[in-house]
Amino acid sequence: MPKISAPTVAEHRRRQREALLAAATTLLVQGGVSAVTPAAVGAATGLARPSVYQYFDSAAGILAAIIEDSFPRSNAQLAAALDGLTEPAEVMDAYVRETLRQAAEGAHRPAAALSAAQLPDGCRARLAELHHEQIAPFMGALQQLGVPDLMITARLLGGVLESAMGAIESGSDPDAVTRTTLALIHAAVQPAAVPRA
Repeated sequence: MPKISAPTVAEHRRRQREALLAAATTLLVQGGVSAVTPAAVGAATGLARPSVYQYFDSAAGILAAIIEDSFPRSNAQLAAALDGLTEPAEVMDAYVRETLRQAAEGAHRPAAALSAAQLPDGCRARLAELHHEQIAPFMGALQQLGVPDLMITARLLGGVLESAMGAIESGSDPDAVTRTTLALIHAAVQPAAVPRA
């Protein structure tokens, strides 16, 4: 029987699964979905491929676990950052700041790699569901602010946020990116001045 490195078998399995997920996430970010195989994940953690199958039944199962691991943690941090805020402008600003703070930590890299990949239908549907949950506070704030053409505006501002995350991940100063992003978003949601005849 293999040696365990924890007080209980259950704890050992939990730690082993976390190590496998961490290795799989690194492989995903560095090499894309095709790099995430049971053999590669096992090799990265020092386990034989058959041992990996004790935790995940396939490469698709590993990807599904990455999705379930990364999004809820990010969403919980967003919820904590928005806790107690009721004014839509405050919610919007806090959402942007927290999203970009997470980008500075590299938290969005797994989701970005997954979004760009050809995933099994079940994984793609779950990814879309969790992404919808993640952007709900931002969408709600925009709706409360009464922005025109809500879906178009939200999509364009989402593009601004994605570009800001990319800038941070490419080495730009997170504080400067956050200030500029907030200024752009504030300008976009201000009521348009209608010239009088």
